[in-house]
Amino acid sequence: MSFPCDFHFFPYCECFMATGLKFITVDRHFAEQHYADLSAKPFFNGLVEYIISGPVTAMVWEGKNVVTTGRKIIGATNPADSAPGTIRGDYAIDIGRNVIHGSDSVESAKKEIALWFPEGIAEWRSSVHQWIYE
Repeated sequence: MSFPCDFHFFPYCECFMATGLKFITVDRHFAEQHYADLSAKPFFNGLVEYIISGPVTAMVWEGKNVVTTGRKIIGATNPADSAPGTIRGDYAIDIGRNVIHGSDSVESAKKEIALWFPEGIAEWRSSVHQWIYE
């Protein structure tokens, strides 16, 4: 069975498979863990405040070049530098409120998946997988 792909923010999801999805509120300690590599930056506290200000939808996507392609779909960190048609280009205005996070490398993705999905992610293959990937 395929995961229904009606996520407005991920228009290319026929090439990727959702293997993790949850809608959660994040506490301060968790947010500080997630952004630990940015703790020395002057915007760190604002970033933590932003992510704990309301619920977030955490997702894991799997597929060929998903990190690289996903970051292109997300857009530049600064929404002003993001092309129309990207998530940040269409839905964000300020760099401190750029609406979405995406892992910057496979290594970062592995760490972030372990943090956000300690229970693990779904292991499955779509019936159309063979028609999308070589």
